[in-house]
Formats: sequence, C-alpha cells, structure tokens
Amino acid sequence: MIETIQLANEIKQKINLLEKMRKEIRERAENKAISGANYDRALAVTILQIKNGKPIEFENELIDNKLPANLIEKIAKGICWKEKLETDKAEALYKSLISNIDSVQSELNGLQSCNRYLERV
Repeated sequence: MIETIQLANEIKQKINLLEKMRKEIRERAENKAISGANYDRALAVTILQIKNGKPIEFENELIDNKLPANLIEKIAKGICWKEKLETDKAEALYKSLISNIDSVQSELNGLQSCNRYLERV
C-alpha cells in the first residue's frame, strides 16, 4: 500500500514538473527568437558600417572600408561575437529544455507502467 501511495506521489510530481516545463518552453522559445533577431540586426548594422567606411575599433585594431569584400562578413561576425554567444546560449537552453521534457516524460511513463503493475497485483 505504501508503495502505491509513494508511486502516485512520484507520478504527480512528474506531471507537475511537465506542466512547469511546458510554461517555460514559451519563454525559452521567445528568448531564442529575440536573441537570433538581435544578432542578425547587429551583424547587418556592422556590415553596413564597414561598407560605408565608418571606422570601427575591434580588439585594439581599427577596421575601415579597405577590407576585401570577402572578409567583411567574417570581420563583422567577429565584432558581433557577444550577440552570437547570446543566440547560441538561447538555442542551447531551448534544446536542453526539450530534452529534459522528453526525459521527464519517459520517467513518467515508467512510473505509470509500475503503477499499472501494482494495481494488478
């Protein structure tokens, strides 16, 4: 009898955790989208600034519009490294939550199987 009660409590905890995670996924998805948009914007602005000849200092180096065209985007990506880092972190946190949801769902399925077995016994 105690096992059944304990199992029921664990099932309820997993269900509550899944509900919490479902609410959190929207926030993480929004953060992922916003950080991606911020990176794209920062990259575009930086490329335009370089192409328009605005001198930009990066890592104590002055960057001007004399760069070869094929290097402009690479340099701009380096300048926007913080925005890219935020984008990558948001993506990783989103994927991590999805993975955690799958794990909790698997745990819940296992507990529910145990519960069905105990009910038959």
